Amino acid sequence: MSKAVIFFAPGLEECEGLLCVNILRRAGVEVTIAAVGGEKIVKSARQISVVADALAEELDYTVFDACILPGGIPGVPNLKADATVRRVCRDFAAEGKVVAAICAAPMVLGQAGVLQGRRAVCYPGCEGALTGAQLSGDNVVRDGNIITSKGPGTAMEFALALLMALKGEAAAAEVAAGMLLA
Repeated sequence: MSKAVIFFAPGLEECEGLLCVNILRRAGVEVTIAAVGGEKIVKSARQISVVADALAEELDYTVFDACILPGGIPGVPNLKADATVRRVCRDFAAEGKVVAAICAAPMVLGQAGVLQGRRAVCYPGCEGALTGAQLSGDNVVRDGNIITSKGPGTAMEFALALLMALKGEAAAAEVAAGMLLA
């Protein structure tokens, strides 16, 4: 069974985070919500409280196949400030595990040095922080094990790209059909 960890930091874009959890779990991916900031209850950008499965600093990351970073402000600055998040992104990228970020969160990947020479995309206006990346205009970009996306309006496409990377095209098509997506 595929396993993914998604980092929820205070101020996250809830639709990006929760949609990824929803889509992946529909296909049987074991998703762990890891709270950044020391509290298991994380308040989103629009003050929605989400109870995480664990604190980020308490997890054994060797068991996961993917790490996911949702966007949001101040969620992304909180992700950027977290040493565990930066370490996991670097380690997973080096190990060939899936590393995914949406909206402003690809800036964390730029800071961690994992976008060097890779195609990537982010929320408009954040491109300067994608250090070393080859910028794309696509909604979702997969370059090897790195997946990036533009923002809330591309969250469904992003989540399905993650699912495809973890469980294949058939699983993504089955979930999309079950959700009545074209």
